[in-house]
Amino acid sequence: MLNMGGPQTTDQVHDYLLRIMTDRDMIQLPVQSKLGPWIAQRRTPEVQKKYKEIGGGSPILKWTELQGELMCKELDRISPETAPHKHYVGFRYVNPLTENTLQQIEKDGPERLVLFSQYPQYSCATSGSSFNSIYQYYKNKNVPSNIKWSVIDRWGSNPLLVKTFADRIREELDKFCETKRNNVVILFTAHSLPLKAVNRGDPYPAEIGASVQMVMQELGYCNPYSLAWQSKVGPLPWLAPATDDAIKGYVKQGLKNFILVPIAFVNEHIETLHELDIEYCDELAKEVGVEEIRRAATPNDHPLFIKALSTIVADHLKNGDNVNPKFLMRCPMCVNPRCRESKNWYRNVCAR
Repeated sequence: MLNMGGPQTTDQVHDYLLRIMTDRDMIQLPVQSKLGPWIAQRRTPEVQKKYKEIGGGSPILKWTELQGELMCKELDRISPETAPHKHYVGFRYVNPLTENTLQQIEKDGPERLVLFSQYPQYSCATSGSSFNSIYQYYKNKNVPSNIKWSVIDRWGSNPLLVKTFADRIREELDKFCETKRNNVVILFTAHSLPLKAVNRGDPYPAEIGASVQMVMQELGYCNPYSLAWQSKVGPLPWLAPATDDAIKGYVKQGLKNFILVPIAFVNEHIETLHELDIEYCDELAKEVGVEEIRRAATPNDHPLFIKALSTIVADHLKNGDNVNPKFLMRCPMCVNPRCRESKNWYRNVCAR
């Protein structure tokens, strides 16, 4: 179960930021070997303060472990022919780091290894970085010959995932009084992406848009809705509108009731618990005169979501497709040589 992870304590924040700021798949900086560590050092106190405000650390490991346990329990039930199933967590920037998890998997020696991205929508900066790190780990060492490999790289249009998000939205809509309910703006929000990545052909914005449309279709297009982008860093142009700007803009238009829906995250972490809950639903809402604003919970351990995870894996194990042809494609304007090497490596490893 691949994800970026989050620091469990404030002591881990610096190393977490350092790994992010020196990962050229995630972010490209001039003189990155020097500038990356400088930015990480400079941002550490500010980010530590945010983690203290949400309880001292990220709950992403807790949620991923729980999701994995429940998924495997369900898999043992619905796919006994491939049982027993065991989950592992591989984080990109904090323990359990992906490379350490791979060492443990090698020791355990399973028959089959499914690399399951926990980013439902694919981006070169997130999913791509996690997959590239696995290639990097094996670049100069032998891949275990006794393990059959396969990849689940994207699943943002999975029907059960869509139903999970729709149910989370309904939970919040029901809390609005009837006179307001039909006019509540459902504001989907996803982590933004630099426009230079979008212009290279990163599929992420299209896949986010597809998820949004499928969720609204599931809801019968019951309310006005829009999509905005959060968590921009740095001065370069990113996908817009920013989530906070969208809230301000709609309030100016007279729309003052909202549900924020984090459509790209499958569990709670700093960008939901702090950025959305504290910075937008509390501080910004008071500042601009929002009447009522709620935030849909992430999938977490919702029964429909656990069913989504388990059926995605069960179907993957049954259909015999070890790798999605789309995953083996690079962006049309790709400039990252590591992507080319990584895709070729996966083509070979997953064909065995």
